[in-house]
Amino acid sequence: METKIHRNKELSIGEALIPILFLVILLGYNVYVFGDNALSGSNQFILLIGGAIAAIVGFFNKVSFHNMMEEVANNIKSTVPAILILLMVGALAGTWLVSGIIPTMIYYGLQILNPTIFLPATLIICSIISIATGSSWTTSATVGIALIGVGGALGFDLGIVAGAVISGAYFGDKLSPMSDTTNLAPAMAGTDLFTHIRYMTLTTIPTYVVTLIIFTILGLNSESKGDVNIGSLIQDIQNTFTISAWLFLVPLVVIGLIIKKTEPLIALLAGTILAAIFALIFQPHIINQIAGVQNMSFESAYKGVMNAITIEVVIPTPNKTLADLFTSGGMQKMLGTIWLIICAMVFGGIMDAIGALARISQSLLKMAHSTFGLFASTVGSCLAINITASDQYLSIVIPGKMFAKAYEKKGLAPENLSRTLEDAGTVTSVLIPWNTCGAYQSSTLGVSTLDYLPYAIFNILSPITTLLFAAFNIKIRQLIAQKNDI
Repeated sequence: METKIHRNKELSIGEALIPILFLVILLGYNVYVFGDNALSGSNQFILLIGGAIAAIVGFFNKVSFHNMMEEVANNIKSTVPAILILLMVGALAGTWLVSGIIPTMIYYGLQILNPTIFLPATLIICSIISIATGSSWTTSATVGIALIGVGGALGFDLGIVAGAVISGAYFGDKLSPMSDTTNLAPAMAGTDLFTHIRYMTLTTIPTYVVTLIIFTILGLNSESKGDVNIGSLIQDIQNTFTISAWLFLVPLVVIGLIIKKTEPLIALLAGTILAAIFALIFQPHIINQIAGVQNMSFESAYKGVMNAITIEVVIPTPNKTLADLFTSGGMQKMLGTIWLIICAMVFGGIMDAIGALARISQSLLKMAHSTFGLFASTVGSCLAINITASDQYLSIVIPGKMFAKAYEKKGLAPENLSRTLEDAGTVTSVLIPWNTCGAYQSSTLGVSTLDYLPYAIFNILSPITTLLFAAFNIKIRQLIAQKNDI
């Protein structure tokens, strides 16, 4: 990934922090006033205000408006694949609902997944799918949506379920050799892919074990599932949809395409088209309902499918528990998230153009007087860039380029840096509401970032684990270490 780091010798650390300070204060007040509705538009405008403040700081430090806009344009351009994927996920969710794929997953899931083991099972299922596909985004868009449906039907707090989905999805994303971030981190640090993965397991596996234990305890002690009539739910699903195991072919095809290294956008498009065909075969009565007709025709079939892909559709059901599960927003639902990402890229682009991101990383680097200080500075830099630049790739690229020489000077093997970049950069991106990853997961799973944040246990513990290893000098590999001494 080609990324230019903008430096500005005239910019002080105090000036670099001014836009962040204003942004945090304004976002905090905005969330206080609007609550969960803050992401409906007001947070987006606050990000633009933050960008304007950063631009003012830039003007005082001789950065031209043209340079700022050029960097904003580059930032927005870099998000085009993510925006297209978001639109396709909305289309996929709509067709997977009307075709009966998600209801079928929920139907079988209610019978197979006992409430007591549901949370740890969710974690493990998402981990396996994510390792196989190399994508936390694909995992959430496929099995993640279905597991949210099953969890909601069982009466679980959706924040807890989303936390389990995200924890498993990012565990697999970190360790899969097909993951883009897993390839990017060693490239930035100067080590090879499989050395990076082997070394990363030292912090990742203990963190995952603790996460699994916590979700097991949460599952055993959950009180939210007691009054749910599972038999009634299963019957109501059967009364609404035609349930068939053949419908599992569509998600299997999508996952298979991803495993075969097909571009995610192409795989999701294939999944949407296949689901639309299956909807016409298995659920013609649902398509007629959406189209508002009694008898199927080519025109009504086209209208029903296109409505499912593009706008909100609601499948009528007398069961209040299933009402939310039988609703999909289509591509239209993703527009708010796309709006948020664009505004975040404006703020991040201007912060980069004026040299604020580089200044913050440099200041953190100056505080690294010890091995632990170096690791802590790397973690702090990754978190700062995830918050300010709103992009997980930049949280790997910028600290990776800035800190590589420092690790070498302290006699530390480059895999120390690559592991820390993943432990602090990749997994924390999803905890920031305006970060591309946080915005994506929130929209895809239908759970706000602040609701799932306390339960994204793997993501919270990962940077803490890497700091504990550094503090107690556990498996910190030196450049002169023996080949097998990891």
